[in-house]
Amino acid sequence: MDNFFRTQDKAYYHVSPDGKALSYLKLQDKKLDLFIEDIETGTVKQLTHLNEKSISFYFWTSNNELIYYTEDESKERKTDLFVVSKDGNSQKQLSSNEKNKVRVIEDQLIDDKYIIVASNKRDSTVFDVYRLNVRTGKMDIAAKNPGNITEWVTDNKGILKIAVASDGVNETLLYRENESLPFKPVITNNFETTLQPVAFSENEADVIYAISNVNRDKNALVALDLKTGKEKQVLFGNDTLNVVDAKYSKSKKKMVFVTCETWKKEKFYLDDSTKISYAKIDRLLPNTEWRIMDKDKGDNVFVLRTYTDRNPGSYYLYVSNENKLKKLADINPSIREEDMCEMKPISYKSRDGLTINGYLTLPKNKKTTSLPVVVLPHNGPGGRNIWGYNADVQFLANRGYAVLQVNYRGSGGYGKSFYAAGFKEWSDKIQEDVNDGVRWLISKKIANPKKVAIYGNGLGGFIALNCLYKNPDIYSCGGSNSGVISLFSYLTTIPPFLKSNLQMYYEIFGNPETDTDYTRFASPVFHADRFKAPVFIAQNPKDPRVNVAQGVQFVKELKKRNVPVTYIEKEEGPNPVLRQQGRTALYKALEAFLQENLNKK
Repeated sequence: MDNFFRTQDKAYYHVSPDGKALSYLKLQDKKLDLFIEDIETGTVKQLTHLNEKSISFYFWTSNNELIYYTEDESKERKTDLFVVSKDGNSQKQLSSNEKNKVRVIEDQLIDDKYIIVASNKRDSTVFDVYRLNVRTGKMDIAAKNPGNITEWVTDNKGILKIAVASDGVNETLLYRENESLPFKPVITNNFETTLQPVAFSENEADVIYAISNVNRDKNALVALDLKTGKEKQVLFGNDTLNVVDAKYSKSKKKMVFVTCETWKKEKFYLDDSTKISYAKIDRLLPNTEWRIMDKDKGDNVFVLRTYTDRNPGSYYLYVSNENKLKKLADINPSIREEDMCEMKPISYKSRDGLTINGYLTLPKNKKTTSLPVVVLPHNGPGGRNIWGYNADVQFLANRGYAVLQVNYRGSGGYGKSFYAAGFKEWSDKIQEDVNDGVRWLISKKIANPKKVAIYGNGLGGFIALNCLYKNPDIYSCGGSNSGVISLFSYLTTIPPFLKSNLQMYYEIFGNPETDTDYTRFASPVFHADRFKAPVFIAQNPKDPRVNVAQGVQFVKELKKRNVPVTYIEKEEGPNPVLRQQGRTALYKALEAFLQENLNKK
């Protein structure tokens, strides 16, 4: 079991801007420490020796300096901020035991001393923009948030030019030509509409490249005129492909490719030289997917991550001008690809005629009929299952279960109308989409109709529990991990800095004050009297989004009604060793629960 959920020994690789050094985090004495490797000589230096807090993230801010954050295990997740030279000879602590959060907007040094960050130190509910002096730790406010700004964007030189304002339902893109001018509104869209800035054009003033589905169902890559709010050009787009990512090259000063996702991700090139150079990587890494995790400023030295559905993959260093590939680390060397199971795309019609997509993973070396099934509804809102290595899926398939993953209505990646079709359907059509998937499996004779379980995380757990008590004819048992059991609690524990999105959450789930009956009806915590089948509940006592006391009370109510309950509390924090221990306890309990309740019938 530990093989599936093993903590990575090395991870979070980054390349210095000049491409001469490689950095990574490595597990040392139960903590992640920061290491630097000289790419040419292979010399390795350990920069940190932590014993209390763990590094939560870090980045290069120049060729010779890195900034890193450490985080403690408390519920407040208090952070320290440090700047360190790559030779380790100079280190300075910039902040200590901060409760506020910091997001990096521009990580490259400006005037050899500033980086641009957003922080909610002034007001926990909003992020202002600061110039953080990495020499002194001083933070000077660069733009004050009036209360409705949810995103800030700098241009390629680090000048703050774009802000995104939200009233919770509508989003407005604001622009200013330089930092002495006020922000002016450019275009306003409903939150269902995507308009995601990617990069400023360096060849045309007042033009930004953005992923957009304004006036279309699927995302496209467009050039947007920031003076008029009008599209100047569609760089890539069609009615069937949904753009999920787009990459800009600072060295080429142009957009070089987009990534679209149907059942798998696929690159479409906008630059011939990039297509030719990336084809070389394809030849070096046949039959595997790869992603660029980081690269130097000159687009020459890359950190790549590979994966397939049956292999968690590896990290590689690729040097373009030499066409050389060097393996850095396997993500999980315990996993043998030949023992894992293939993840296949499926689609079926819902009862009201919508095409629902998903994935089916069948266990190896078993007949493909009358199998026990575990259904895994994904978390949300707006998430989706993707093709690739999934430890939960492979673990369950290895134990002999067929695993069904459903991208129910409301999932992202299938266009605007499919996403909106899930609004306020969390107790209705979303569950029907999942149930229809099980019925489809039964009609294909793949599923044993008497041996179907359902289990999910977060809102996936919410769906699982609702499906379980409403459909005793379909599910033999089910459960949730850090699952939402009450929409009331879920909507009241939204963090302060997401409060501007509250109206959007009300549109998706319903307003607990005006839609009280629906919110109550949709929340499994109020229906303990309707549960009959065995239930599995796992909670993380340190998760600020989970009302642990409410979960415990729910378990007591179920037990009072003689419902068989397996309850487990597991800790998941920044410490990788504690996280591993928590995962082991969780999956041991889940394995025993499924074995007992699916094999006795």
